[in-house]
Amino acid sequence: MHDAARQKVIQRLKRIEGQVGGLLRMVDDNRYCIDMLTQISAVRAALHKVEEEILRDHLSHCVADAFSSGSATDQRHKVEELVQTLGRMTR
Repeated sequence: MHDAARQKVIQRLKRIEGQVGGLLRMVDDNRYCIDMLTQISAVRAALHKVEEEILRDHLSHCVADAFSSGSATDQRHKVEELVQTLGRMTR
């Protein structure tokens, strides 16, 4: 990952870490179920943003480099890798 993307991801993950800690405290305090479910949804959305940031960086650099290299083997490998990854992300 490039430095700017890495810093964004680190910042988002630290925020998510705080959200998960808050969720743990909510469970420990026996908070209202709907409030906990709302927090879980927020964590899930935040993780999705991290996924998007990493995917954007991967496409902009790793995949772009494979295509600019002119190697058909590298290109096929990156496309297959991307298809498999997107399949896992949508489950």
